[in-house]
Amino acid sequence: MNVEELIEELLNLVDKAWHPPLTRGHIMLDGEEVRQILEEIQSGLPDEIRQAKAIVADRSQIISDAKREAETIVRVAEERAKAMVNQNEIVKQAQQKSSEMLAQAQARFREMRKASNDYIDDLMRRTDEGLAANLAELRQTRQNIKASQKSGQS
Repeated sequence: MNVEELIEELLNLVDKAWHPPLTRGHIMLDGEEVRQILEEIQSGLPDEIRQAKAIVADRSQIISDAKREAETIVRVAEERAKAMVNQNEIVKQAQQKSSEMLAQAQARFREMRKASNDYIDDLMRRTDEGLAANLAELRQTRQNIKASQKSGQS
C-alpha cells in the first residue's frame, strides 16, 4: 500500500471506531492496529523521497546528454572548418555553417534544458504537494488520536 492508501485506512479505522456511551467526540481504537498503520506510513515515506531523488537524477542526465550532443555538433563543425582552411571561399562558408550549427546546438540545448527543468519542477511540485497533504493528514490524525487518548484518560 502507498502512503495515501494507508492514511485512508487509518481514517476509515477512526470512522468505524467504537464510541463509548456518554462521551462526546471520543472513540476507542485498537492501538496496535493504529501503530501498525503508522509504521507502514513511516516506512513508505522514504520510497517517495527516493522517487523525488530519481526525478532530479533524470533531469541531470537529460542536461548532460544535451551538453554532449552540443559538444559533438560543435566538434564536427570545427573539424570540417579545419579541413577547408586552404580554400578561401570554402573557409568562409564553413565558418558560417559552423556558426549556424553552433547557434542551433546552443538553442536546442537551451530548449532541452528549459523543457527538462519545467518537467522536473512540475514533478517535484506535485510530489511536494502530495507529501505536504499526506503530512497534514498524518498530523491531523495524530492530533485526533492524542485528543482521544487525553479525553479517554479524563
